[in-house]
Amino acid sequence: MTDIEHPETFHGLPVFTPQLSGDDGSGPAAWPDAGAVAWRLDCAWEGPGFPELWQRFLDTVEPAGIRALLIGPWWAEGYDSFAPVAELIASDADRFPALRGLFLADVTGEECEVSWLQMSDVTDLIEAFPHLEELVVRGGGEADHTLGKLSLRPLRHPTLKSLRFESGGLPGHVVRAVGGCELPALERLELWFGATWYGGDATVEDMRPVLSGANFPRLRHLGLQNSEIQDEIAAAVAAAPVVAQLESLSLAMGTLSDTGALALLDGQPLTHLTSLDLHHHYLTDPVMSRIREMCAREGVHVDLDEADYWDPEDDEPRYVAVSE
Repeated sequence: MTDIEHPETFHGLPVFTPQLSGDDGSGPAAWPDAGAVAWRLDCAWEGPGFPELWQRFLDTVEPAGIRALLIGPWWAEGYDSFAPVAELIASDADRFPALRGLFLADVTGEECEVSWLQMSDVTDLIEAFPHLEELVVRGGGEADHTLGKLSLRPLRHPTLKSLRFESGGLPGHVVRAVGGCELPALERLELWFGATWYGGDATVEDMRPVLSGANFPRLRHLGLQNSEIQDEIAAAVAAAPVVAQLESLSLAMGTLSDTGALALLDGQPLTHLTSLDLHHHYLTDPVMSRIREMCAREGVHVDLDEADYWDPEDDEPRYVAVSE
């Protein structure tokens, strides 16, 4: 199981969480300049709701100078849908002309399990920031959940360089929408697929547009991770056109076994990569040795940490690193 923690830095800036309750003795006088940090907003349990917190933030910090923003827990008492938060932020987007980094749902497991985070359609929010360069979205939401679910419509964004969806159950329709987006500046794409139990129903066919690389001419890092069908993904990647343009590849955090790893080794060359991340896997020692030998010979840095034992004859299930 991969622990999800709050980042200490985001978009190249140290993360700072202001205390907006007004009852801890600290105040804006001690706060950094608006553009010097990545600002993280966090609704304390039983504290003010997000609309009040957001207004206090806008009244206290000069939003025009903010370069990066993280949204932590947005509920004060019970887990709520992200939809009203997305609408509120989008409505004030013109007050953030310098914003380049946005992290939606910087929430750890102690605050809420990743698969319980009920996201929303994030399309309008992305389009509200036409100069955005980095976006992280954590969570998902099951299809039949009453609070909401993550969704996306295909869009064109001229400046987005880094896009990451962290989920314990990433819906196939979101993966298809990502593949349908026109992102000419995109350099890094990372998708955590998760478990079917939590709505992670994406298939290799859903990933075909991403694997073609047609809409992402500048893509240099691809992460197709945390999947229950990691072997199928590895086999598809072995012949995917996008691989030729990559500098780094991650098939980590999933259920990768010898079947997928051998398909990858027997596929197109990976010798142009600088790094190959396969950590959290179910590979046997002989196959790991083959991978290490290939990578050592070609100067590719490889991560084979977190090896889990698995005997296919026992018919025991394999698990992704992040689900609940």
